[in-house]
Amino acid sequence: MTRTHLSSWASRSAAWVLLGGLAWHGLAQADDLPQPQLNQLRQRLAKNMPELPPVDSAATTPVPGIIEIHLDKQVFYVDAKAEYLIKGQILETRTKRNLTEESESELTKTDFAALPVSKDAVVWRNGNGKRKLVVFADPNCGYCKRLEKDLQQIKDITVYTFIISILGDDSKVKATNIWCVKDRTQAWRDWMLNGVEPSRAFGMCSNPLQRNNALAHSLRIEGTPAMVFEDGTILPSAAPAAVIEQRLSRASAKVGR
Repeated sequence: MTRTHLSSWASRSAAWVLLGGLAWHGLAQADDLPQPQLNQLRQRLAKNMPELPPVDSAATTPVPGIIEIHLDKQVFYVDAKAEYLIKGQILETRTKRNLTEESESELTKTDFAALPVSKDAVVWRNGNGKRKLVVFADPNCGYCKRLEKDLQQIKDITVYTFIISILGDDSKVKATNIWCVKDRTQAWRDWMLNGVEPSRAFGMCSNPLQRNNALAHSLRIEGTPAMVFEDGTILPSAAPAAVIEQRLSRASAKVGR
């Protein structure tokens, strides 16, 4: 079963699990499941649901009796006997952290330094710009506009935006127009923050739109906005400024900033 088919299958049965003040530190610090128990889960799922991809790994969660399993770089949950399979989100209500997204971002980590930010991204910075963040955004995405505004609150950050077009032909036109003006950073911010239409591009203009779309696809980014942090983790959605600040601090600590 492909990732797309797996996602489609799983979307028919979604659930939310809300946590209070339980301690949890994401996939990197979760306890891996003992090998005998992991083998047992694999056998039961393979027998009862042979259409599923094999279980790559598994870990405990802060929810008693619920185990996190990883299928094709996606996060699912099962009970201890694998009698029930859950596709949903675990949220920590006290901190507003989405623990499922954090785990999935670890599973889909990429090499931040290899991203072609100097060639194909719109760049702006606040303060000293020492912390770095990559954003994939469509110019017609309302959540992307909200994210752009939220990012203005964050200090000492450099933002690299790969403009992609997933919302139709008008997005492609706007992306091309923004890239082709003399000051593309100003054009991007004028449009995303203030709704000022970019000037129309006349004639041929070399732009990275096709490369950016291909890059997003290679990173399994299927919607906008999506963020990539310096530690290579990916957050495939918008998030409040406070959550982004937490992720930036954690990523900076990992890379030694």
